[in-house]
Amino acid sequence: MLLSGPCTTNLFQRSADLLKSTMRPAVVLLSGGLDSTTVLAIAARQGYACHAMSFRYGQRHAIELDRARVVAEKLGAVKHVVVDIDLRQFGGSALTSDIPVPKQRSVEQMSHGVPSTYVPARNTIFLSFALAWAETLQASDIFIGVNALDYSGYPDCRPEFITAFEHMAHLGTKAGVEGRQQLHIHAPLIKMTKADIIRHGLSLGVDYGLTLSCYDPSPSGVPCKACDSCLLRAKGFAEAGVTDPQSALS
Repeated sequence: MLLSGPCTTNLFQRSADLLKSTMRPAVVLLSGGLDSTTVLAIAARQGYACHAMSFRYGQRHAIELDRARVVAEKLGAVKHVVVDIDLRQFGGSALTSDIPVPKQRSVEQMSHGVPSTYVPARNTIFLSFALAWAETLQASDIFIGVNALDYSGYPDCRPEFITAFEHMAHLGTKAGVEGRQQLHIHAPLIKMTKADIIRHGLSLGVDYGLTLSCYDPSPSGVPCKACDSCLLRAKGFAEAGVTDPQSALS
């Protein structure tokens, strides 16, 4: 006899909760963009109990947090937290001040120098918060969607930065110095092209229509299609040979 009804639903829920409680915990930095969404899908596929962490840091594209919430739920994150910090107090970036966001730059222009959309020490700050949460969760794994091949020029997206932060974490936490935590910072996209990231994400079932990559979207979340992030996204989808589900938005 096939069982159904509230009791069966509760049983399935308890079974799912029990399964998640036996999975290794990991902290996944999630912005709601293409890269971090792909990383969350990768971590989930690898069997981690994903604790997603996003930041409301004074960014002009804070609407990305709405996308992060949806993505976290869709991809089965155990928990999703949004941390409030105010980097607009310091400014120094087109994302946290009134500096204009660069538009319509060529790939050649993007490949030289650090752009004005660089937020000073942002990934250092984000990883520090992720490290604190990981220590309380007794987790040894943090996932971040940095990429060194998309012409961003950000110094905190390079492999040597990730390696250095991981080394620092072993020295700067109680769990590290007591030998209870051998932290591993996973950066699975760091040497992938945008097209490769998209292909891999699609193979994992990622719905990129849920994501927002734009640095300067409209209040309703329509991408500008002219900032570096929008252009690199468009280039990635074109090279992957698939249509961006957001391409029709205007």
